[in-house]
Amino acid sequence: MTDRINIITSHSGLRALAKELSKSTVVACDLEADSMYHYREKVCLLQLATERLTAVVDPLAVPNLDPLKPLFENPGIRKVFHGSDYDIRSLHRDFQIEILNLFDTELACRFLGARSTGLEPVLKRVFGVTLDKKYQKRDWSRRPLPEDMLRYAARDTIYLVDLSKILLLQLIEKQRFTWVTEECEILSRVRIAPTDDKPLYLKFKGAGRLNRRNLAVLEGLLQFRNRIAKKKDRPLFKVMGSDSIKNLVARRPTNKKSLKAAKILSPRQIEMFGSDIINIIKTAMDIPSKDLPSYPRKRPPAIDPAVPKRIQCLKAWRDAKARELKINPPLLFTKSLMASIAGANPTQLGQFTGLPEMRNWQIEEFGKEIIALFKEMPV
Repeated sequence: MTDRINIITSHSGLRALAKELSKSTVVACDLEADSMYHYREKVCLLQLATERLTAVVDPLAVPNLDPLKPLFENPGIRKVFHGSDYDIRSLHRDFQIEILNLFDTELACRFLGARSTGLEPVLKRVFGVTLDKKYQKRDWSRRPLPEDMLRYAARDTIYLVDLSKILLLQLIEKQRFTWVTEECEILSRVRIAPTDDKPLYLKFKGAGRLNRRNLAVLEGLLQFRNRIAKKKDRPLFKVMGSDSIKNLVARRPTNKKSLKAAKILSPRQIEMFGSDIINIIKTAMDIPSKDLPSYPRKRPPAIDPAVPKRIQCLKAWRDAKARELKINPPLLFTKSLMASIAGANPTQLGQFTGLPEMRNWQIEEFGKEIIALFKEMPV
């Protein structure tokens, strides 16, 4: 662990850093983005640390991070993140960076049975360190960044190398190292969902419970919010919150008086968007019934009456096993995976491999138990 922080703002500095990092076997990584301040979020800082150095790379000054790609793709160098899902997606979206040999310390903590797995409680528990989170919600795209913000950003990584070593030993001791290794390998392949021309309501929570008329109102409001956010370069929630949209769909005000009376929007929002919102709602209300959008629904396939019994039996077994291992039950088997297993009713280990969600560690560790469990069930 070192107090020296290298601030990288040039291509020559980045190449020198990449060369230095390539000498290490473990590199800790973190990033800061500006999702709370802009329509299209971007990586604004990339923090990297080894036992010898700590560096903060400024992608706004050095937008081409290609010199770091060999580092991230080198299977001989372990890349340590804490809660890496967002970071992996962001690095691939902005720089096409792919990561081999990922170790996620947050995921490791969950498999070790930790109740609180955020970085702050973990560092407090393991090292007695308290992180100052005062800059957590700042706009990281602003320049110049003050020295204390850069040090704040770097601090999240300086403990990760040591933390990873401690957690690795604990995983090996509990014989769960291969579990986390496989989960990290799968996690390293997550990507941002591609943009498409599908209706926006498909990604809006609760849309599936709306009738077709309200679905049309919802889509109109979502499209409007998206246009305004893009034009103003602001995140969607800063234009109009999802709860406000839900309430507008439920109330469907069609004039300024009813819009104000509903008290869904602030006076400023009504002043800026009120007329547009009313027109959107009126337009949706005038759409002929035959032309209204319809939420796509999959008809559930007919299932064997024995499947629910197998699910119930499997859930009871899983919950007991999770208590024994002192970890969160869904970490062992999710509801959807248990339903798939119950439907397949495997009688030999090879039958598990056809289930998309099934991991090798789950088959090797618990496959025989599950087969025996189903065989012993009363007919």
